Amino acid sequence: MATRPRPVRRIRSGLAACAVLVAALAAAAPRAVDPPAPAPRAVGPRAFTHPGVLLDRSQLHVLRAHVESGAEPWASAYRAMANSRYAQAGYRPRPVAVVACKPYENPPACTAEREDAVAAYTQALLWSVTGKRAHAEKSVQIMDAWSKVLRDHTEGNAGLQAAWAGSTWARAAEIVRHTYKTSDGSDGWPKDRVARFSHMLRHAYLAEFDVKVADYNGNWDLTMTDAALGIGVFLDDRKVFDQALARFRARVPAYFYLRSDGPLPLAPPGGSADTPEKIRAYWFGQRRFVDGLGQESCRNFEHVGYALAATAHTAETAHHQGVDLYGEVRERLRAATELHSGYQLGGAVPQWLCGGKPELTLGPDLEVVLNHLKNRLHVPVPHTERLVRRTRPAGTDDLFVAWETLTHAGASSAPKLRP
Repeated sequence: MATRPRPVRRIRSGLAACAVLVAALAAAAPRAVDPPAPAPRAVGPRAFTHPGVLLDRSQLHVLRAHVESGAEPWASAYRAMANSRYAQAGYRPRPVAVVACKPYENPPACTAEREDAVAAYTQALLWSVTGKRAHAEKSVQIMDAWSKVLRDHTEGNAGLQAAWAGSTWARAAEIVRHTYKTSDGSDGWPKDRVARFSHMLRHAYLAEFDVKVADYNGNWDLTMTDAALGIGVFLDDRKVFDQALARFRARVPAYFYLRSDGPLPLAPPGGSADTPEKIRAYWFGQRRFVDGLGQESCRNFEHVGYALAATAHTAETAHHQGVDLYGEVRERLRAATELHSGYQLGGAVPQWLCGGKPELTLGPDLEVVLNHLKNRLHVPVPHTERLVRRTRPAGTDDLFVAWETLTHAGASSAPKLRP
């Protein structure tokens, strides 16, 4: 099997050991099964909901109301965001024409692109909470700076880098484009610059996702899907949106294992992992498979966290567009979040799992999926909930996850806004 390029690694601190993992992995546990996925199909002529990339208008209203009321954990999450470097009035973007990202390296241009996208999103959220036009203008300034000069992504990590930044750009752009108005009611982000930014997303980002990555670690494919779906919504491009749905439906079942898949995990479509031994090698030598195990669990929990975040982001955006991807993978998500959260919390690790030494480096990646499973579906996920509460407020990984305690901590109803 071909060597799989891997993204720049960021080591996160492990959490202190605490509660022991319950016997969720017992062999006698009921067999979990996700509902059968429907055949990929076009969503139809239904118009896209805007804003509708990760957040919709009602969620923006709710988070603002919670912050204004001083409710927790939103108030603390907001303070963390507002005090971050991304929120500074003097933040200056650092655009370049070509973002060249080699594997295992982190050149300044790659860091700058990701951080500037997070800054644009941070400023868009600040605008949503405060109503201060200076924040919307700062977000626009950052996005305009990049759309004016960026032309391409190159080198081995081009696709992943474009996915990390592209997913965040789409969230920022969606909020600003559809909520920012000037005092006379006209669009705050001029149409010609929106068009230029759209051109950048289509040609410098979407073009990078055409590469086939079936033999790469699965967080690549899932992060590309997250970015493509969000960009498709921003561009009002139904073809891009539907292609991302199909990619999600093909890859998620090949990343998060359920025993209903059979004795071995499903192979990514189009990949070279076509024998039992190749599949085990692709899963980093793991030989025993239990509900919720991820393809990269025995690499480290950090990259499983990336995959969980990307899966939840994609399903959340689809949810806002009337497509229930969550329902198709609910049991996989439940099992995966509970398994990894349990060990991250300090549960005793069995010898058969990653040789008894998994790298417990899960990051701030679970707020979105926790909100859907616990608060919308009322599915018990006690380990996930305990871990998330312990690590709040979730900040940013400086890649493509940012401020998700603020945006997705839970309550669907909000106190009345101040006059």
